[in-house]
Amino acid sequence: MKGFIEFIREQGVMGLAVGFILGGAVSKLVTSLVNDMVNPVVGIFLGRAGELKKVFFQVGSAKIMWGSFVNSFIDFAIIAFVVYFGVKILKLDKLDKKKIK
Repeated sequence: MKGFIEFIREQGVMGLAVGFILGGAVSKLVTSLVNDMVNPVVGIFLGRAGELKKVFFQVGSAKIMWGSFVNSFIDFAIIAFVVYFGVKILKLDKLDKKKIK
């Protein structure tokens, strides 16, 4: 048991767990922001005031759901932006120093 507790302390498993949980919460928040605020504005500029996810063009019997792709890309870009600047502002990129024994 002692070895397990040392592993958790040394490897930062608790920090990883907290980061994972917060990442899920941020992801839900950003998805809501994109779906409820960004997409309607983008839809207005594209001439489609409805949901951006539902925009497609048809090639034969296939539907190319490009609106869904754009929606996912905007979602990813915002999350990447938040994570990048969150790490830089909190100086988390400087935390992982090699442990000298």
